[in-house]
Amino acid sequence: MDEAGHDVLQPEPFARHIERFNAEDRETAIQFVSNAQSWSWLREQIPLFECPDPEVEEIYYFRWWTFRKHIRETPQGFVVTEFLAPVSHAGPHNTISCAAGHHLAEGRWLSDPRFLDDYIRFWYRSESGQPARHLHRYSQWLPAAVYDRHLVHPNPGLIGQLLEDMARDYRVWERERLLPNGLFWQYDVADGMEESISGSRRERCARPTINSYMFANARAIARMGRLVGESAVAVEFERKAARLRDLVEDRLWDPEAGFFKVRTAQDTFADVREAIGFVPWCFGLPEAGYESAWSQLNDPLGFKAPYGVTTAERRHPAFRSHGCCQCEWDGAVWPFATSQTLTALANVLRDYPTAGVTARDFFDAFLTYVQCHRYDGQPYIGEYLDETTGRWLKGRNERSRHYNHSTFADLLISGVIGLRPRADDVIEVDPLLPEGTWDWFALDGIHYHGQRLTILWDRNGQRYQRGRGLSVLANGQLIAKSHRLGRIEGSLP
Repeated sequence: MDEAGHDVLQPEPFARHIERFNAEDRETAIQFVSNAQSWSWLREQIPLFECPDPEVEEIYYFRWWTFRKHIRETPQGFVVTEFLAPVSHAGPHNTISCAAGHHLAEGRWLSDPRFLDDYIRFWYRSESGQPARHLHRYSQWLPAAVYDRHLVHPNPGLIGQLLEDMARDYRVWERERLLPNGLFWQYDVADGMEESISGSRRERCARPTINSYMFANARAIARMGRLVGESAVAVEFERKAARLRDLVEDRLWDPEAGFFKVRTAQDTFADVREAIGFVPWCFGLPEAGYESAWSQLNDPLGFKAPYGVTTAERRHPAFRSHGCCQCEWDGAVWPFATSQTLTALANVLRDYPTAGVTARDFFDAFLTYVQCHRYDGQPYIGEYLDETTGRWLKGRNERSRHYNHSTFADLLISGVIGLRPRADDVIEVDPLLPEGTWDWFALDGIHYHGQRLTILWDRNGQRYQRGRGLSVLANGQLIAKSHRLGRIEGSLP
């Protein structure tokens, strides 16, 4: 083991990625970790990863290199930003709540928990002990992300401190956004999805997004209530989650279209399928019986395009009809939505096995996402891109560069490699890497439940000299082994 906690991989061979990113970068904004400090910081904070696909490996380190740019130290502790350039719709320290769930999903794999501890407290306590005033500017799944983060870095003390804050804030959402029928409403722009085909900046539409988020938030608050012994809170929010699940299935599922859809202010279905109809599966909301929606994923008239999953079905007459480059969500590919769709697909493959999609579908979509991370031949992540050319639509806009509005490392760690965080001390690894794709990979130095994990795949045992097959190590010791690439479990020592 090296000093940074890696049992199999040595950090030095991966420094070349960071050195090249630094050399190619115009460092126009410096926050907590500068480019010059980036490798020394990253080698201590992230799991090392290697695989036979050089582009996947490169973009893994690129996304961590960009995420690091967004960690900002403030008088109120650490926060995570979405834009590096100041934007008018942000709150204090250039913070925006829209992608906070993505920030927590990605950042939970950092070894030092204090960055996200502070960031969570910022959202709930930064206004003289009250929630940040701009928390409700956008829909978000913050309590759900707090709980999911706890599954990696358990912190019942923090949850106990903030449980009532989260419960109180949920009730504020109910006062602000609840329709008489029990569903939540939202404007598309306040969903972070402006100029959509189904939405409106003025009409109160019941959208699969905010209702899935609020279901997930209620369920998470209930689970956190159970965790810290607040049974009354747990019971209250279990009921809220159950009711919202029923309402989403009953009111937002269009049986003719076979899809979860927006219900308009006129109480009719919007006449379009949009990628937000996959969002309920991000949080395991649907019961069995709705999986037919996933037939649209690989349909070229549905959501499949050369450069990713479109945000609206391509057959619709209003697809890409709203002009360009003002943040339209009428069909172009948004990494924000790609992250949600791939997260949802991973859940479907594991928890809804008859859905008609495969690990190959997941991995192919993931590889397309990897390949989109280019602009002028260099690694890049921005706001959104053309679905047929792969051209970033605001690529020369400084505010779009290094846009922190999606996940990548989490999709690789919990999806491709398959580490599924759990509340107990069982380590579950369920890779979505299709058989025969890679002969080897290693993810080393994962800080999980206060211990150190390594996940290895070595088809013939020659790469890592630890036997052939899939291995899981805890603190350098083998806890699970399989000769095939598939789901395995082990227990932490």
